[in-house]
Amino acid sequence: MKHLFIINPVAGGNLNRPAETETKIREYAKGLSDPYEIYITKAPMDACSKIILEATGLEHSDPREMLYVYACGGDGTLNECANGAAGRANVAITHYPCGTGNDFLKTFPEIDTDRFHDLDALSKGIIKPIDLIDCDGRFGINICSVGIDARVGNDVHKYSRIPIIGGSMGYVVSLIVNVIKGVTSKFRITAGGKTFDQKITLACACNGRYYGGGFNPVPDALPDDGILECLVAEPVSRFKVAQIVGKYSKGKFSEFPDIFTYIRCTQMEIDADREFVVNIDGEGIYTDKISFKIVPGGVNFIFPRDLTADLG
Repeated sequence: MKHLFIINPVAGGNLNRPAETETKIREYAKGLSDPYEIYITKAPMDACSKIILEATGLEHSDPREMLYVYACGGDGTLNECANGAAGRANVAITHYPCGTGNDFLKTFPEIDTDRFHDLDALSKGIIKPIDLIDCDGRFGINICSVGIDARVGNDVHKYSRIPIIGGSMGYVVSLIVNVIKGVTSKFRITAGGKTFDQKITLACACNGRYYGGGFNPVPDALPDDGILECLVAEPVSRFKVAQIVGKYSKGKFSEFPDIFTYIRCTQMEIDADREFVVNIDGEGIYTDKISFKIVPGGVNFIFPRDLTADLG
């Protein structure tokens, strides 16, 4: 077995954190009998490209023994590692949370999140296959979406970098700016036998439960049931957005049956007449067409040892 610790140097916004994380890993690794490697990412999607491929030996068509990959960062780092490990039977990933939100781990309420900070519990953990969302070749592990929330999330970092705003206020500013720009966008959406060809406020496909720093649109979503839990929101006014956003964030969409359509399916197809931003686990990409398709058991995930509860 080999252990690969992938550190995102900009996760969480703490300039000292990467060095602290590396020091902690090296201290723990002194007691490991297995080989290990620490890799600090240099660019977006760096973690899912060459480094995991090289560590598994797959570039030589000679797979080695089991590789444990630790995503030492936020949800974006976990997403990168999931993309690198997707479909590889001899690779398992886990999350050593160092980011701001660490939303995917909130999917498992029966697990104390602090357990994921225990390197010993992770290195001796339990491997369970969980689902992925295939987004036309790019994988999501948590929640994917289009519409107002994807636009807001994509712009957060732009405003957070402004010194007089910074931090969590970046989300508030992004929300205000994007609401002013317009709440609805025209899409063509097909999912679970239902078709929408109209303006919508948002559409999300959930494998996990939380995103956007704590929004929980579908509390029943499970990442190991082979199902996408989807919501499509009808057009609403700027004033109505302010009314429903709190309920939406708490998974109370059923209180607005005239606005939200709930769909359980395995695939959602979305296209539009112009490019739009797509949220994939908090990362934005631009396209004029996207497919969200569930991949049952698409990646091996390491849970802290002594876990006895089911994922739900």
